Amino acid sequence: MPSYLITGASRGIGFALLEQLSENADNVVLTIVRNKAATESKIAAELPGRKNIFVLQGDLTNVDSIQNAFNETKKILGDSLDVLIANAGYISDYSGFQSLTELGQDTKALDADLNQCFQVNVVGNIHLFNIFLPLIKNGTTKKVVTIGSGMSDEKLAVDIGLFEGAPYSISKAAMNMVNAKFQAEYKKEGIIFMGVCPGSVDTGHYDNLSPEEMERNMAIGGKFMGYAPGFKGWSAPADAARDVLDVVQKANMEANGGQLVSHFGNKQWL
Repeated sequence: MPSYLITGASRGIGFALLEQLSENADNVVLTIVRNKAATESKIAAELPGRKNIFVLQGDLTNVDSIQNAFNETKKILGDSLDVLIANAGYISDYSGFQSLTELGQDTKALDADLNQCFQVNVVGNIHLFNIFLPLIKNGTTKKVVTIGSGMSDEKLAVDIGLFEGAPYSISKAAMNMVNAKFQAEYKKEGIIFMGVCPGSVDTGHYDNLSPEEMERNMAIGGKFMGYAPGFKGWSAPADAARDVLDVVQKANMEANGGQLVSHFGNKQWL
């Protein structure tokens, strides 16, 4: 029975991944979430009768809770896990539409935002990988997948003038190197560490923007249109999850080991 563990599957892409993977009754699908009760209620309401889903409590900023989730995972799966999908992440409301110059006017707030992005999007995943690697080593598929972002591509930032969202982008770029470092260490054991950017996805994060934020968001959209003239706006989480899973299924060491690719399986982000 193929086994999957997804972090942050309480909503958005994570929940869509959970839904699609659990459609196959032969799959065992676990998720680590901060609010276990709320996630279980959502699953009961929207995915009733799926006995192959298991919800575990955990928080990427709390190593002990990750260790507890690992212990619970072993009770369910035994000593092996096939695919780990690091989906949980922090997207800053504070710094999403500003430049580093603007953010630098309040150094304490910038420090706090950078630290939060780094703790969740980088440090938390490093601990997650280290704790769960003993199970991945015994898995059949041996894939560790990070939901990454094209915002981490320095060439894209320069080419289209994408100065916004720096703390998030910086943390995602750091996570690309984390995958590369783990890949360098575990390539001989056949474990694939990779990132997949799901594209621009409507997760509801920007539903309540101020007029100024809306204007800035539209400016970013204009940059995206210049980069990809066929860009039609945000995709639905279900479509993004389907694309991500297709890339993950086809992934191999030569093409994907230690690399970030898009939902197209290449470096075209939109």
